[in-house]
Formats: sequence, structure tokens, C-alpha cells
Amino acid sequence: MVYWLAIIGMICWGIAPIFAKMGLGHANPMAALVLRTLMAAGMVTAWVGVSGSLGQVKQIPLNSWMLLGIEAILPALIGDLAYYAAIKRGEVSVVTVIMASSPLVTMICAILFFGEQITAYKLIGASFVILGIILIM
Repeated sequence: MVYWLAIIGMICWGIAPIFAKMGLGHANPMAALVLRTLMAAGMVTAWVGVSGSLGQVKQIPLNSWMLLGIEAILPALIGDLAYYAAIKRGEVSVVTVIMASSPLVTMICAILFFGEQITAYKLIGASFVILGIILIM
């Protein structure tokens, strides 16, 4: 089931930039980000309301609220704005490959902050990511 969910996510994330590129043709990236965020927030809020999960949101500790807030600012505000600005000005196929390389940054941070092990497979995988970025630029 996990793999099917990941495949669904991959397909959605693969198709979405095409719509973003077309939608940004006559839109300011910041205004488009506001519109997209409001649409997503409305859909998620409705889903939480229908599923009865609102009580679980209230149970999240304050420390987690702050950490999740930081996690929201980095990708959903700064990252998405950079993504929209890049996709509006550049080739969608190049921008998305660079953006999809974010797990490389996550891997480095996980090693630094959580002491996760550096393995030969991780180094080889990271090398392929870097090589892929170099090849498309």
C-alpha cells in the first residue's frame, strides 16, 4: 500500500508543474501562490471537518506547532514561491528535476542533525542526483 500511495503522489507531483506553468502564464508568482494556498487550505479544512480529525489537531503540543510552522514556512512559502518564480521563467522539465533533488538536502541534514549513517549506497545515490542536475543544466 505504501508504494501505491507513493506512486500516486509521484504522478500528481509530476503532472502538477505542467498546470502550474500554464497557469503562471498570466499571473504573478506570489498572487498565484496565494490562490493555490487558499484552494489547498480550503480543501484540507473540509477534509478534516468531514473526517472528524479536528480534535486531533487540538492535541498537538505547542513545540510541535512551532516545528510544523517552520516546516510550513520553508517549503510552502519560500520554497513554493521560488518554485513558481523559477517555473514561470524557466523550462519546467529542468526546474522540476532540480526541485525534486530536495531529498539530497534532507539526507545531508539527517546525517548532521540525527546522526543517520552515511552508507556507500547513499553516497552513490547522492552522486547520481548531482550528476543528473549537472547533465540537465
